[in-house]
Amino acid sequence: MSEALAQLAARLRLLRMEKKLTYVALERRSGLGHTTVSQALNGRKVPTEATLVSLAKALGADAGTLMVLRDRAAAEAAPVTARQPSDEDTAFEERYRDYIIERHSRLAIVGLDLHGPQAACWPLDTAYLSLELAVRRDGPEAFEGHGPGTVVERAEQALAGRQRTLVRGLAGSGKTTLLQWLAVIAARGNPPEPLAHLRGLIPFVLPLRTLDLRSALPSSHRFLEATRSALASSQPLGWADRVLAAGRGLILVDGIDEVPGHRREQTREWLRDLLAAYPRSYFMVTTRPSAVPERWLDGSGFTELTVRPMNRKDVMVFAERWHTAAGAGSALEERFKDAVRAQPALAQLATTPLMCALMCALHRDRHGHLPRSRTELYEAALAMLLVRRDDERGIEAPEGISLTYPEAVQLLQRLAYWLIRNGQAAMEEETALALVEEALPSMASVARQGNPEQVLRHLLTRSGLLRQPSADTIDFVHRTFQDYLGAKAAVEARDLGVLVGHAHDDQWEDVLRMAVAHARPTERATLLRRLVARGDRTAKHRTRLHLLAMACLEQATELDPEVRAAVEERGAMLLPPRSSREAEQLARVGPVVLGLLPGPEAADKDEAQAVIQTARAVGGDAALALLKRYRCVHAGAHPFLADAWSSFDEREFAAEILEHLPADCRIVVRNPEALKILPSLPQKTSIGFAGDFSADEILTAVDAGALQRLEVYQNTRLEELAFLRRLPEVQHFVLSGSPMVQDLGPIDRRPLTSLALWYPAGRLLGTLNELPELQSLSLGPPVPHFDADLLPHLPVLRTLSISSSSRSGRPFEGIPRLTGLSSLTIPAWGIPEPARVELTALPALSWLNILDQDAFRLDAQTPLPGIRELILTRPANLTTAEPIAKAFPGLRMLEITYNSKAPTLDLTPLAGTAGLRITVRNAHRVTGLDRFPPGAVTVSPRPRT
Repeated sequence: MSEALAQLAARLRLLRMEKKLTYVALERRSGLGHTTVSQALNGRKVPTEATLVSLAKALGADAGTLMVLRDRAAAEAAPVTARQPSDEDTAFEERYRDYIIERHSRLAIVGLDLHGPQAACWPLDTAYLSLELAVRRDGPEAFEGHGPGTVVERAEQALAGRQRTLVRGLAGSGKTTLLQWLAVIAARGNPPEPLAHLRGLIPFVLPLRTLDLRSALPSSHRFLEATRSALASSQPLGWADRVLAAGRGLILVDGIDEVPGHRREQTREWLRDLLAAYPRSYFMVTTRPSAVPERWLDGSGFTELTVRPMNRKDVMVFAERWHTAAGAGSALEERFKDAVRAQPALAQLATTPLMCALMCALHRDRHGHLPRSRTELYEAALAMLLVRRDDERGIEAPEGISLTYPEAVQLLQRLAYWLIRNGQAAMEEETALALVEEALPSMASVARQGNPEQVLRHLLTRSGLLRQPSADTIDFVHRTFQDYLGAKAAVEARDLGVLVGHAHDDQWEDVLRMAVAHARPTERATLLRRLVARGDRTAKHRTRLHLLAMACLEQATELDPEVRAAVEERGAMLLPPRSSREAEQLARVGPVVLGLLPGPEAADKDEAQAVIQTARAVGGDAALALLKRYRCVHAGAHPFLADAWSSFDEREFAAEILEHLPADCRIVVRNPEALKILPSLPQKTSIGFAGDFSADEILTAVDAGALQRLEVYQNTRLEELAFLRRLPEVQHFVLSGSPMVQDLGPIDRRPLTSLALWYPAGRLLGTLNELPELQSLSLGPPVPHFDADLLPHLPVLRTLSISSSSRSGRPFEGIPRLTGLSSLTIPAWGIPEPARVELTALPALSWLNILDQDAFRLDAQTPLPGIRELILTRPANLTTAEPIAKAFPGLRMLEITYNSKAPTLDLTPLAGTAGLRITVRNAHRVTGLDRFPPGAVTVSPRPRT
């Protein structure tokens, strides 16, 4: 969706809400069809001028203002009609494409290979591994009743059709490799089918760490010059501008995290300027996860994707390709795979391409043996890179300099710590020389061998850890080694206060962990004690600091028991998680948090659910291993387990998890791979299909004689429901987001016991006559003005749920005619005072759920004494239970679930209600608890003591 189209759709939705119109009412006022209105308000298609005029009139809006956005959207969506490139442009583009292919078709492996001068690179075609990317689905894309979700797909599918993407990933996760691959396939003109939109585009690769960040970021005509391309002086005047203006450009911006923090806002403005100048071209930006906040480019049409950790299958494929590229032999490859499978600690380390490549190289270098811990792994890598590579190849002092391992490490530590302390990704060569010069007087054996320039040159050419991205700048090949060495320097300099003072900064997170590993026992205790104390007194950073201290315990091989107890005491306030919000917070710590999570035997139900959500968000083999432990216990956690299917390798997850879950545990098929697996699973009675699956595909995948619950979500392909006649045992049916279905006739008079119709299936009620056994009916937005007379004949209906309706007039007509209702869910504005009087006429009504209580006056005059069970979902500004006590004097069960900006709730007014059970979720604080008997009130997440 283009930026202008997104703005237009958002403006139309806002106008609809301001006018308090349902979709049906808007369709009626505008005289437009449902599909036309839906496409316009959801930004799926640029509306015609006539459509927009009709919508503006219906919404009482200025058509001229909307038309400006519509014209911009149409221009951005229009096919490129610019003039054909000139002969000069065409000739240069051919040279430039060849240059991109040659320049980016090989991957550096940071000096980890020991065999020959060409072994430091791999061919891209051999080395590229399609990693998994995750995108968070919110709003209309999330499944109703199940909240926002995360969809995980391989890179090609996740990027399919996207014009603007921001890719987040940890250090070494493969972000740069992904950009190189996209540049090469675009230059070659042969992208895979999901990325067909890249065919014919001209790639511009802009690694920010190589740019001169002291001056202004480059405009289009300086792209080649800024990246030091040999073709910069040959490009035709204005060529880049013509390419980008015509929508033929692919701008690949790598490494927002490599930009100093104080320059990132300037970088965002530079990006926005490029977007404004070239709205038709394609953009991809990469960054570390915590370098910029979520939705950093919100409003600019960017989709945020996150690189997932490599799973075991990815590691095995990577190992095969590495050994093939390095000529290491199949026997060594199999030994490496066996070692990773057998040692969970190693598998947990091999979650990024960088670390996996490092481990492959070390394994070969050590003749089939691998180190066990992260610290040992880095030590072994440094020994290999700094000393053993030259020693074992018989290379002695190639620049006249020969450094021992400690000498090289000391010098590199100085450089690394300066970069960390100054928040820089690179330093000027002059600064590096000064740091080396300061060190030489105390390193006599090194000083005798050469001057600072010679020593620095040796480190650049022989260490495999430093590089010179430009003539006058120096940086580390990878931040991982910079953090490890900088942490060692900080500990040796006794800068514990500096470390603690920067612990809230995400750029120092790994430095802190490595510092704990490097420190001596007394230093380690001091560091962690100070970290805990700072968290205690700094509310803003408390959670991050205390979780970081817990994560550091993994590196603390020897530690004062009192300090360990203090850290674990703070961790107990955060671990295990007890809510979705806490799970999301913990998942940001990364894979290390998995080792802090309890198994099922030590987790209560709410904790088990949140642990599963945390592991799902982290992903990877270690997460799957944890989830396997939950598959046979905590029945309340089974739905959370099943819902994680799309976040892991489908076949492995099915074999390890789904096969062991009860037959009635609901599972959702979201992609073709899962569809293939479904028939091989043990009999499942509750299945959802999310996506464009045909009726034949659904019928082939399920056991028609066993299926009892069927859910169909977001299916724009399905046109009719006749296939349901071949599923005789289905008693529960959900239809959502399937706009092509126009008739519910195939379910008429079927023995369904529950039916849910959401987005926009609720409008189809008129195609039904009778559902003789239906006990539960759920209708989601858009729901028209409700009238019980519009319902089909429902002789045994007991439960009715309507999640939205018109706010005007009397939105619920004829409710008293539904005399059998015992349970009712409606939005707050659905029961103003007149309707409340009508509710008292329902003799069996005892259960009431009120959604989004922003207009419902709980203290209205007419009480509802028959209500025994009350649920308030997402109440706004409810701070006291006093109006509840007045409106519902017969209450025996109360549930209140807040959403965001939850207030403090005082339950004291309900303290005198005998036999009342209360559950409060997500409140900021609950007061009056001491007035209730033990066990009468449940607060979730449970308070930590």
